[in-house]
Amino acid sequence: MTTMSIRVPDSLHNAIKDLATKEGYSMNQFLITAAAEKLSSLDTVDYLRSRAEHADLAAFDRIMKKIPSGPPDPGDELPPKYKRSRRTE
Repeated sequence: MTTMSIRVPDSLHNAIKDLATKEGYSMNQFLITAAAEKLSSLDTVDYLRSRAEHADLAAFDRIMKKIPSGPPDPGDELPPKYKRSRRTE
């Protein structure tokens, strides 16, 4: 394992310390978990972008057209203020 020193503003240090204590973590555990979550998030975005670049959108559209039209199942409705975006070709 490697030791790393970082400089953080006092306000951020205090916020991390307070939250880590509240959640029952050491600051070290908190920061390692936060860094791992961020890396995982960025890796996921990269993976999804790479999949999208190689996607066969015409095949996807053909499959989606096979789904019968109808109202959503209870609980699957869009929120009342949701605005649908239109995909441009």
